[in-house]
Amino acid sequence: MDSLRPDDNPLRRLSLDQLRQRTSMKWRAYPEDVLPLWVAEMDVPLAEPIARAVLDAVALGDTGYPAGTAYAEALAEFARKRWDWDGVAVERTAIVPDVMLGVTEMLKLVSGPGDPVIVNCPVYPPFYLFVRSMGRPVVEARLGQDWRIDFAELENAFRRATAGGRRAVYLLCSPHNPTGTLHSAEELAAVAALARTYGVRVVADEIHAPIVASGAAFVPYLSVPGAESGLSLMSASKAWNLAGLKAALAVAGPEAAGDLARIPEEVSHGPSHLGIIAHTAALRDGGGWLDALLAGLDENRRLLSRLLAEQLPAVVYEPARATYLAWLDCRALGLGDDPAAAFLERGRVALSSGMPFGTGGAGFVRLNLATSPELITEAVRRMAASLCA
Repeated sequence: MDSLRPDDNPLRRLSLDQLRQRTSMKWRAYPEDVLPLWVAEMDVPLAEPIARAVLDAVALGDTGYPAGTAYAEALAEFARKRWDWDGVAVERTAIVPDVMLGVTEMLKLVSGPGDPVIVNCPVYPPFYLFVRSMGRPVVEARLGQDWRIDFAELENAFRRATAGGRRAVYLLCSPHNPTGTLHSAEELAAVAALARTYGVRVVADEIHAPIVASGAAFVPYLSVPGAESGLSLMSASKAWNLAGLKAALAVAGPEAAGDLARIPEEVSHGPSHLGIIAHTAALRDGGGWLDALLAGLDENRRLLSRLLAEQLPAVVYEPARATYLAWLDCRALGLGDDPAAAFLERGRVALSSGMPFGTGGAGFVRLNLATSPELITEAVRRMAASLCA
């Protein structure tokens, strides 16, 4: 569906006045005169199958502790339908509170304090925050100029991280945040081969997996040859806007089953029972809603390209094949290393600064496309006007 009726597109359903009634981080971090297009929340109503499942649970008073494997079973079926992948074995999954807390639990399973963790920068800022808080140093492997994995850089990082016989982990962001790069099967197989050569364990954050552009296909890391010892974190959180309903799944490759079996039992107490109900409903019954969202995001990518070409031609933007994020190169604007600060102060539009994304982020901003075309249009207008302020 290339063109949607306005009432079909979830991104067109809520007005600015309705959105400003929200009490979540995106809409409360800044004053009301600021247009927020920063943190990864979507400006959409809750998909009807999810709302129904949660309301039914509340009506029953079904608000106790989580139990069962419904979430894993729903993910397995979703993976078969969407990715033609039959690799989610329910017995090799574990529920975790959310993806980043799941990442920390996986790091505990396969590494210890002082063991390096390799990341492809620029990358999602919590990678740095969570890893360093666990006493593990971060080793950066910069992406190439095309925002794809630079395998010479990656091998050099693997070599440095494992020097002296140290254990090391590669924290793979797939699809990549903030660039929206969709790693190919060939690239992921090369990652797996390189990891085996150097004895590096791979933990993949695949939270954005369902969000792909038209004609694109997500490839699960655990589906490629050589990835059998990998660990993955998956969730319905990003694709259905469920950050406030905590739940995620850790998925182990066949050779990592023993590692996942060592996860402490108390970790399973962290996810919300209502969260698991919501995520399960999203994966089982939210496909139609997701398809409408993906079509709306395609439209927004085209809109942003046109608006930037017209009003901010010095900004370099390559529409991503995945995620609902836009990574904008603003270095030619003369706004310094942190253009987001200027756009906020002069234009009253909040974007994510590229600086916290690590090496390579200076001069960039990340814009959240998961909003209405009207708000994207107004945001670009404000950004352009800020250059004249």
